[in-house]
Amino acid sequence: MKAPTLDPRLAERLREAESRFLVVDESLASPKVLGDPNLLRELGQERAYLEPVVSTGRKLLDALEQRAGAEELVSGADDPEMRELAEAEIEELDPRIEELTVRVRDLLIPRDPLEDRAAVVEIRAGTGGDEAGLFAADLMRMYRYMAERHNWSVELLSLSEGIPGSVKEAIFTVKGSGAYGRLRYESGVHRVQRVPETESQGRIHTSAATVAVLPEAEEVDLQIDPNDLRIDVFRSSGPGGQSVNTTDSAVRITHIPSGLVVSCQDEKSQHKNKAKAMKVLRSRLLDQMIAEQEAERARDRKTQVGTGDRSAKIRTYNFPQSRVTDHRIGLTLHRLTEILNGDLDEIVAALRLAKEEERLQADAG
Repeated sequence: MKAPTLDPRLAERLREAESRFLVVDESLASPKVLGDPNLLRELGQERAYLEPVVSTGRKLLDALEQRAGAEELVSGADDPEMRELAEAEIEELDPRIEELTVRVRDLLIPRDPLEDRAAVVEIRAGTGGDEAGLFAADLMRMYRYMAERHNWSVELLSLSEGIPGSVKEAIFTVKGSGAYGRLRYESGVHRVQRVPETESQGRIHTSAATVAVLPEAEEVDLQIDPNDLRIDVFRSSGPGGQSVNTTDSAVRITHIPSGLVVSCQDEKSQHKNKAKAMKVLRSRLLDQMIAEQEAERARDRKTQVGTGDRSAKIRTYNFPQSRVTDHRIGLTLHRLTEILNGDLDEIVAALRLAKEEERLQADAG
């Protein structure tokens, strides 16, 4: 059995983290830092990031050292019983080393400055008729369950329904620690393969829905010139309270330079609809700006995970086989029910690692 080794780049990053951790720890005790609330908060946050990296890194290095010692015993011990004990120790240490390596890589991924932003999630039924609308509703439920698992809050901004239980389009915000950082990988085309309830021959149908995840924009992120906006009000359509359909409460905002159009009609108040529409518009403009910056950085290299292109098929949910496949990294999991119940942690972790590996390879090249 080949002995596990520590990737030199990973070892170097652990040494840097250990060194920086000691510097930060020492700085936090200095009168200068204690007298500066902003610096104290900044260093406190850096320490909170570094501490689990250093702690897990030390455990990994210790496990590697133990394994090296056990391997020496296996190759050099004359006592068969001693050799057998050493072999048993290696069997226990190998999966632990693998687990710690994965954990330390995950911990070393730099935090995206937008990580903790609220996420604006847009889901639209794609090809597949009514079945696509039912699948869009399934995705919406999946993200609600995911939000519950992470103690995030969900606020519905806009909803357009189809047949009972289906969704044509839904826009909602998800707020909480790490919301955008985890949900950002959901952007793209989601495909479902299953037998619709209306299918009498038992044939499997394929339909799709698109998901767009945008970081919620704040006023300071970008300034929108009021002269660049065309705001139209109109009467709401569809089900609603008495005043929803009898007053011009619905709002459509067009951003003239970009051509982006956002409309909202869920609220009875024109003012509330305008506020919600502006929130979505601002987030779409910020997302557009970020996409342009990422395209600039990635121009000379092909990214492994991608930038969340809405036209790219990212994942397939196969009901007959209880299988979910993420096509960006070739990950297949046979736990469809758990994933649809919001347990996307394994997929998110794999995507984050793949993106960081790609970034490290690009930096090394």
